Amino acid sequence: MRNIIKRKKIFDGRLLKLCLERERLPNGHIVDLEVIRHPGAVLIVPILNREKVIMLKQYRPVINSEIWELPAGTLKKNEKPLVCAKRELVEETGFSAMKWKRLGFIYPAPGYTTEKITIYEARSIKKVEPKLQADEIIEPHILSKKAVRKLLKGGGIIDAKTICALALGGVI
Repeated sequence: MRNIIKRKKIFDGRLLKLCLERERLPNGHIVDLEVIRHPGAVLIVPILNREKVIMLKQYRPVINSEIWELPAGTLKKNEKPLVCAKRELVEETGFSAMKWKRLGFIYPAPGYTTEKITIYEARSIKKVEPKLQADEIIEPHILSKKAVRKLLKGGGIIDAKTICALALGGVI
């Protein structure tokens, strides 16, 4: 349990909150931290069959680049991670899944953010109508696991959360 002495919110955005926090560490030392408070997220490894997985080519304006990723999304207020995962899979890929398995979770940048990403495997997948949001530029692709491994080894997959999930899901 954290021992926060003082917290001051200095930015309260639509998604993120930036706080200055003074905390007493377990060894008694007092530190001042800049903490990005994040509502949490999910990441999905959609397994189409023994040899195929659904990946996304997604444009990320912050880095001005299109990158390979797995479907993911931010939790809405009071939303359960599995509910979010089911919603995001449909929105981003145009597929839904009947079987879900929680693979684990990661903290992508625990030095400065509270973001926790829960990772799921989705199976028994069927085609549905995608529901992309206007601010998303996404192309779903069905790739063989061999093609995914080749992309990764060649530097084509650079998204850390995707690499973690592919490892947890046994794709790489």
